[in-house]
Amino acid sequence: MDNSNKNILVKFCSKDTQFGVTRATVKAIAKELDINETQAIHLALSKFAADVLPAYEADDGPLTTKQIKMLRAHAEKQLPKGKVLSRKDLFA
Repeated sequence: MDNSNKNILVKFCSKDTQFGVTRATVKAIAKELDINETQAIHLALSKFAADVLPAYEADDGPLTTKQIKMLRAHAEKQLPKGKVLSRKDLFA
């Protein structure tokens, strides 16, 4: 990416809403946190990204019937065999 595309112009709103804030609000946040306005904007965007963007890559979707049968067959081999000697229920 060349240097001409690394910056973005931020146009502030005329009043604070859920979709934007005024320059005065950004200044107040920066002053409260003892950081500059650019850092305040980056902090806000970072927190927003953590809330909005997935924390992991999307998977391949639901398992196929064949995959489920394979997993059940594998699990069946791992399960204990024989008579139940004692049992405890978590939600009795």
